[in-house]
Amino acid sequence: MKNRIVFAAAVLLTSAAFLIAQPPAGAGAGKGAPGAAKGKGKAPAYAPPEGPAPKLANGKPSMNGVWQRPFNQNVEQAYGKPLPYTPRGKKEFDEYDAEKGDYTGSCLPFGHNRSMNGPDPVQFVQTDDTFAFLYEQNTWFKVLPTDGREFNARKVPTWYGDSIGHYEGDTLVIVTKNFNGLTKIDTNGHPHSDKMVLTEKFTRRDLGHIDYEITVDDSAIYTEPWTVKKVFTLRSDWQIQEYSCEENNKGFFEGRVKAPEYMGKQ
Repeated sequence: MKNRIVFAAAVLLTSAAFLIAQPPAGAGAGKGAPGAAKGKGKAPAYAPPEGPAPKLANGKPSMNGVWQRPFNQNVEQAYGKPLPYTPRGKKEFDEYDAEKGDYTGSCLPFGHNRSMNGPDPVQFVQTDDTFAFLYEQNTWFKVLPTDGREFNARKVPTWYGDSIGHYEGDTLVIVTKNFNGLTKIDTNGHPHSDKMVLTEKFTRRDLGHIDYEITVDDSAIYTEPWTVKKVFTLRSDWQIQEYSCEENNKGFFEGRVKAPEYMGKQ
């Protein structure tokens, strides 16, 4: 594993304010925290609200709310088997070593995959024709149209890619392209290229849950598209908090965390 998980965890501990000073909203043994023990003096375990999925003005299911997602530091565990690497992809994964410079230790944007695989809450803000991801992680955000327009990527590739959305029945489908290729899919360092195309599907099955499906299509790194499915839980007792990676990034300032090689060369 070449210290992937151990060092990446250390990066998070030294760089993430939510682990040092501000735990994720609702985390720990506070009121409504997941897994809180029942009994005298203890708050009951959180139970998501029950009922039918709410609707937007246009009649489509609303995804609005603050959501708790499974933390997948190694996406292969969620996929259930080794990823289908190309020779280039296998080489990049085998050669990745967080101790030589992981971009997240420098507080650079995590990218959409790694943000969605992380442990922090995310808030969805949705209207009839727009959708926004409000990541608690470093207070990043992403806004996209959902009116079915044609894809029109910007000329400059980005950390989070360019996205458009459309509906397939009551399922919201978001397609994202135009990545800069500088991020990883997860904490464990699974790679992708700037040619990656993501397809996400959001189906609000009821008031308390979203069925989420993400397909990674990147022929430079993987021999075939692969898909992971998850269930998101509505946290009506949470609010996303301010998060500043730079504020407590002592490991980087003191030289224990190295900047990635490409920093300063672009």
